[in-house]
Amino acid sequence: MPEDPYLSAKAVHLNANPVASLLFSWFAIGRQVIVSGPVGRTTDEESDAYWATRPVESQLAAWASNQSQIIPDRDWLSARYDEFETRFAGGPVPRPPHWGGYRLTPEEYEFWHGRTYRMHDRLRYVRDGDGWGIERLSP
Repeated sequence: MPEDPYLSAKAVHLNANPVASLLFSWFAIGRQVIVSGPVGRTTDEESDAYWATRPVESQLAAWASNQSQIIPDRDWLSARYDEFETRFAGGPVPRPPHWGGYRLTPEEYEFWHGRTYRMHDRLRYVRDGDGWGIERLSP
């Protein structure tokens, strides 16, 4: 099996433990939603399709960056950007092998509604076969 090209801190963590949570907060109105479940990579086709929607400058930055790795200084990163800008001048920028997406498959949703004196409402929806069970949680 070839070495895994996804080397960002996030990729290393997800390879070791492929589960995650997403948190959407609206503290101004006292609400939040947490979505949890297993995570897997998107297909090459899905990654390519999303890559194609990104600005060329962001595509070049992805080539220039060894995401999450230590670099000597800002000048090094700028020089790498310039190198790839020259390399791909006048044509489309291909997706680098170390760049791709991940997808979380929801197994739980928790809806939190803040209330006074920490008497919050918390409802958790848990995948139950083909449907969803609902549980009320203590604040």
